[in-house]
Amino acid sequence: MPRLESCTWSCSCAARGRHKTQQGDTATKAGEMLSSGGPSQVSAGHGARSPGGAGSTLNWSRHLVQRSVVLFVVGAFMALVLNLLQVQRNVTLFPEEVIATLFSSAWWVPPCCGTAAAVVGLLYPCIDSHLGEPHKFKREWASVMRCIAVFVGINHASAKLDFANNVQLSLTLAALSLGLWWTFDRSRSGLGLGITIAFVATLITQFLVYNGVYQYTSPDFLYIRSWLPCIFFSGGVTVGNIGRQLAMV
Repeated sequence: MPRLESCTWSCSCAARGRHKTQQGDTATKAGEMLSSGGPSQVSAGHGARSPGGAGSTLNWSRHLVQRSVVLFVVGAFMALVLNLLQVQRNVTLFPEEVIATLFSSAWWVPPCCGTAAAVVGLLYPCIDSHLGEPHKFKREWASVMRCIAVFVGINHASAKLDFANNVQLSLTLAALSLGLWWTFDRSRSGLGLGITIAFVATLITQFLVYNGVYQYTSPDFLYIRSWLPCIFFSGGVTVGNIGRQLAMV
């Protein structure tokens, strides 16, 4: 009887040990599947993430379109008003058939300037994020509105102020434009983009004047006025600040 009981006890212990070993193997396999991620888990995770990714992409695209529309409208309106000032002061001269159109200005000026404003306004925050230097200096709408007012004043000064020669006017407007950048921007990307915009816009204007699309009175710098790059520089900085502020919304 003692031998039979000992044998029965040893058999039950062995069976219990094999059962625990099988449970351990099952738990180990389950842990490996969880750590590696099975096909069903990967597909389920992908399905859970897809709607969120698509929604964020849609929101980003919608926000980009809204910013572009706002920048286009602002650029077209400012170009219409400021170009009207230049035409009334006989700084720029268009052909007679063009002057007879709406607001005594060329029809293509507001759309072109609006498109340029949209491109520049979207480019400024993009360059900031690419360089890893987010612009944080005076980031509020009140500062943006003051920057617009200063830019309009600089453009108004180019048509109203009378100097002994164009060099003095150009130097004055250059100082005002740099002052606008220092007051409302102070970023290296803003300075670099402003100079680039002024250079490219001046070349395009020279090309248009050379082909007789319109002309300037008293040109002193390759068919145009020498102070025109200052206007383009300050305009680029102003539109860039508007684009940066819209990107924060």
